[in-house]
Amino acid sequence: MLDLFPETGPRFDIVPARKLAARAAVLYAAPSDHFQTRSVEALRLGFDGIDGDFHAGATRRSGGREPWYPRGTEMRNERQLSIVAADELAVVARRMGLAEIRPEWIGANLLIEGVPHLSMLPAGTLMFFKGGVTLKVDAQNGPCRIAGRSIAEHAGMADVEASALEFPKAAKRLRGVVAWVEKPGIILAGEEISLRLPEQWIYPA
Repeated sequence: MLDLFPETGPRFDIVPARKLAARAAVLYAAPSDHFQTRSVEALRLGFDGIDGDFHAGATRRSGGREPWYPRGTEMRNERQLSIVAADELAVVARRMGLAEIRPEWIGANLLIEGVPHLSMLPAGTLMFFKGGVTLKVDAQNGPCRIAGRSIAEHAGMADVEASALEFPKAAKRLRGVVAWVEKPGIILAGEEISLRLPEQWIYPA
């Protein structure tokens, strides 16, 4: 039998799976024609994401994040929900010289409390909501200038276009994560969440 872990081969540093507890502090939804969100008391989720939300759908069109496809290629929608943390947004705001950055300005759907370094959650993390919903984290949400422009406009920054370009730099690895619906249902504001982080490792060069 092939030895998958020969003693002379590369060593894998494996971090065990673990659990975290959190809370869905504030919920947001976007109208179907714009990415900016507004606060709501509940989110009704199906397998396509939030009912009626701008980012709902089983599939989406590829953009700048997927340079390996022609722009506009239909692909799986792994970006059904955007999840952020207040402490990370505060760091980004400080870097941009702002008093605040509100989650709704950048299209967030969930403001989570209780998870340190939210943006560093590994892909595959499961979020079990007390009411029965399960979300699966896909990846970090890379900051873009579209969200940066929204911030600049809401904050009344003098040079909107220049300020929009500041956001991708200021928010690198601090813009939260995107997730998709594994088990649908209804999420309520203030709901408790149990997170299960998968076992992690770095694939050797």
